[in-house]
Amino acid sequence: MTTIQIQETLRPTRSHDDIHNANGVYFTRTNTSYGPRTPSRTRTSSSNRGFPRTATGRSDVESNSGLEQESDFKQKQVFSGKMLAWLSYQSIGVIYGDIGTSPLYVFSSTFLEPPSYDDLLGVLSLIIWSLIMMVTVKYVLIILHADNDGEGGTFSTYSLLSRYANITNRDPREQSLIKMRRYKTGDLNPTTRSIRNKIEESKFIKSILKVIGVLAVSMVMSDGVLTPAQSVLGAVQGLNVIKPDITNGQVVGATVGILMFLYLIQPFGITKLGSTFAPIVITWLAFLGGFGIYNLIKFDYTVLKAFNPGYAFLFLIRNKEQGWRQLGGVLLAFTGVEALFADLGAFSMRAIQISWLGYTLPMLLLGYCGQAAYLSIFPEAYTNPLYNSVPPGMLYPALVVAILAAIVASQAIITATFQLITQIMKLSYFPQIKVVHTSKIFFGQVYVPMLNWLMMIGTVLVAAIYNNTTSLGNAYGVCVIFVTFFDTCMVSLAAILVWRIHPLKVIVPFLIIICMDAAFLSSALTKVPQGAWFTISLAAVLACVFILWRFGKENQWRAEAADRFKPNTLVEKRSDGKLYLTSKYGGDALGATRGFGIFFDKAGEMSPTVWIQFLTKLVAVPEVMVFFHLRGLELPTVSMEDRYTVTRMGDIPNCYRLVVRHGYMDEVITPDLAGLIFEQVRDFLIRKGENAARIQAEDEDEKFANTSNTSNDSNLAADVPLPLSPVASPTEESATNGHSTSVASATAPTTESEKPALTFRNGITQVPSNSDSLSTSPLATLQRAFDTQTLYIIGKESLKIRAETNLFKKLVLRCFIFIRENTRTKVANLRVPIEKVIEVGFVKDM
Repeated sequence: MTTIQIQETLRPTRSHDDIHNANGVYFTRTNTSYGPRTPSRTRTSSSNRGFPRTATGRSDVESNSGLEQESDFKQKQVFSGKMLAWLSYQSIGVIYGDIGTSPLYVFSSTFLEPPSYDDLLGVLSLIIWSLIMMVTVKYVLIILHADNDGEGGTFSTYSLLSRYANITNRDPREQSLIKMRRYKTGDLNPTTRSIRNKIEESKFIKSILKVIGVLAVSMVMSDGVLTPAQSVLGAVQGLNVIKPDITNGQVVGATVGILMFLYLIQPFGITKLGSTFAPIVITWLAFLGGFGIYNLIKFDYTVLKAFNPGYAFLFLIRNKEQGWRQLGGVLLAFTGVEALFADLGAFSMRAIQISWLGYTLPMLLLGYCGQAAYLSIFPEAYTNPLYNSVPPGMLYPALVVAILAAIVASQAIITATFQLITQIMKLSYFPQIKVVHTSKIFFGQVYVPMLNWLMMIGTVLVAAIYNNTTSLGNAYGVCVIFVTFFDTCMVSLAAILVWRIHPLKVIVPFLIIICMDAAFLSSALTKVPQGAWFTISLAAVLACVFILWRFGKENQWRAEAADRFKPNTLVEKRSDGKLYLTSKYGGDALGATRGFGIFFDKAGEMSPTVWIQFLTKLVAVPEVMVFFHLRGLELPTVSMEDRYTVTRMGDIPNCYRLVVRHGYMDEVITPDLAGLIFEQVRDFLIRKGENAARIQAEDEDEKFANTSNTSNDSNLAADVPLPLSPVASPTEESATNGHSTSVASATAPTTESEKPALTFRNGITQVPSNSDSLSTSPLATLQRAFDTQTLYIIGKESLKIRAETNLFKKLVLRCFIFIRENTRTKVANLRVPIEKVIEVGFVKDM
């Protein structure tokens, strides 16, 4: 099926000077100061440089596809000094709200009755060593190092492993954006080499790793629905201390209002929210530390002996099964640690380490010890130990700050969810949806509008249905410990394959941490009937959606594989100078249509599918063809000298590829896109002609110097014929794979008066109509085609399921096609004149 919409001939909508001044790509923000720069980029823009000359004196630029630039790969940002201090400050406002508000409900979730002194010491010891081992040692000191170019989270670790081992397939159109770092076989010790080979050869192991990565993302996103409800509801319930007769409905109503406000302010971005929230969390943690010191001094400082881990083991031995079950309440002390890792991309390892070790951890330890000191005297206050242990006169300030801190607590998981959704989209586990980068300085800070509103609806419903922190805590803890368990497995594998640590050195710390994970996980699973079934079910549904989309994309890639070939596989130029389809595609002569054809090229390499379908169905080519490829980089903006790369496509006359690199704050699709493309191709041809002229002049000078030793050398040199600009020298053979385009005769006039003059219209170089020698030059053809008409040629691919496909696979693929058809970009969204658009539809069997 091919649908064609062609309008009458239209002229350019902007003069040459306007195009040149606009540069085609413009900033969507006016402030162009974007902080620490990434490593300097190689200047390769064909419109802004001359061309290197090889040993043979020929241009070799056109052998470069325009995609082979080291600077295209994502660069990890490194901060220091004031910028690092600012980032550490922001991280307190975003990351630690969840962990920081855990003291509101940990003791009340762990004890079902007033605790004995020994049990109180045992639980306090478990809390202290959970914060030390599970958060500080495991995450802050080890797991944060397992970043994928600055990004964190379990799925990011899976992405990191996929760059060092062949464990996943990639979208062929995005392969050039992923830098593989797989070590050579000889660079690995025998044991590590054996482990890597086993993983790469086993479909089962590769599937397990994929499922672990997807499940971790799903569970964090499930937490993203529960955490805000848990934190805010826990803080608002503190009103019961002030007004005991307050109804549960009033508590839930206030919680819902606060939650809606929280999601409404997300578009302001992480930097603004983090900088605003940081004073709240800093104050809250200071309250915890201050209250802790007060209670330790006034009531019972001897609880500090709980730093001895022996009390934790004695508690578990003494209480046996009941003590094991109570671990499900203790793990709430480090809920949010999974978000800490996922938020790594929004901040940095150093910033998180500084803010945790330098401030958050000491304040939390003091807070928990202070609550235990109070409970040792008043054990019946375990239901609300924080507010009951507040010093006289500080209840109202503590309540206000607690509510504000609880609102902030939700920010950690919301930010983490935004980070994770962008990661899974990169590896094609989810459809492409709108992602807004909110900072010019910190490249990893993003906001996802659609996800934000969906989370708001889910969180409000959860808060209204569960309506108390105890039932929410039962639903909440399971996902947290599942994710920490997955992180342990993934990072241990990364230590072997990425960091190349000998497996024997990894196994001991792995076993210690995995035993702790297993103890907490097994305890948390006992809460499945009490509410944890909800988060597990939600995570399972999300995981099925992610895997379904990935399965559909892999089938789509296989269906499209037949169209991945070089242009000369489809088109050939024969001795009569005309273009033909190759014998494989029928061998028909291609007719020529007047005009300037712009083919939207998704991949930027090989042959665009829309071009293949256009030629094979219409058996015709536009007079000038440009493959237009947008290459988005994870930078705020791309400098002008790096933005455009133009290359010629083999031996196909008047066929070019334009690669436009742009940052997330650059806007590229403009109403005068054709003018931009024309300008870049034109500059490419002029530069090429100037380079050819320079090379020819150098060759002539060298030849003259070698053959003439008379005193008239200087006079003779003045008569050496120089080619006109634009000009294509015989050296273009190498650039066009054997096709040489003659623009100026080698016997050009030797006097300036005899040379054909070039004229200009609207600043655009023109070829005189009476100049036969230049009338067929690429530059003249380009100008003529652009003046005739411009066509934007866009492909619309439809997928069809093969009849022989089994029923289950057919059902899954139908779901994939339905989602794809309702999420794909529409032609109407392109900011180009719709009357100039040709949409070429085609069907692929999958």
